[in-house]
Amino acid sequence: MKLVVVDYESGNLRSVSRALESCGVTPLVSGDPGELDNADAVVLPGVGSGPAAMTALRQRGLVEPLREYADSGRPFLGICLGLQLLLDWTDEEGGAPCLGIVPGKVRRLPESGGGPALKIPHMGWNSVAISDSHPSLCGIDSGSYFYFVHSFYAEPSEQAGVAGMTEYGLPFCSVYAKDNVVATQFHPEKSGPVGLRIYRNFVAMAAEGL
Repeated sequence: MKLVVVDYESGNLRSVSRALESCGVTPLVSGDPGELDNADAVVLPGVGSGPAAMTALRQRGLVEPLREYADSGRPFLGICLGLQLLLDWTDEEGGAPCLGIVPGKVRRLPESGGGPALKIPHMGWNSVAISDSHPSLCGIDSGSYFYFVHSFYAEPSEQAGVAGMTEYGLPFCSVYAKDNVVATQFHPEKSGPVGLRIYRNFVAMAAEGL
């Protein structure tokens, strides 16, 4: 299996790679867009600023290859910022266009949900209410806890694909899963056994396509 972890200097590549290795896969960490042509699966990790990440992807010629890859039907997994980048637009830093793979926008988390002020970024463990039977979520109970670090959240314009929701000031999409495209706002690689289960499920999706 050729599983590419996209390197655009904006992701926690080592911990993602270790998680995948624990699932029996040796990932190829690369920023070469040509490597996506014959990849069996692609992981797009990400931390930091959405606009800066999009600039980095454009500089490496990765924007169109990522769009084409996602449209190919082969398994695609976005992690944290990698979820937000899938949408059309981010409000971060005055606003910027994103990949446009998933219709919708990226918004800033509110500092209050009607109660005491909330700390931004949202950092730490929180539960995910799972509402979908997508293969990437096989064996994961609704209400399971995962580790989050983020100040912005994805707001898909269509409910289809919203497979998990989390509450922090407001309910937001924490898992997107539709057909071959899966993405999580949390970090599975930092979320213990239940997080590793998501990686195992994703690897299984890729293996079924071989």
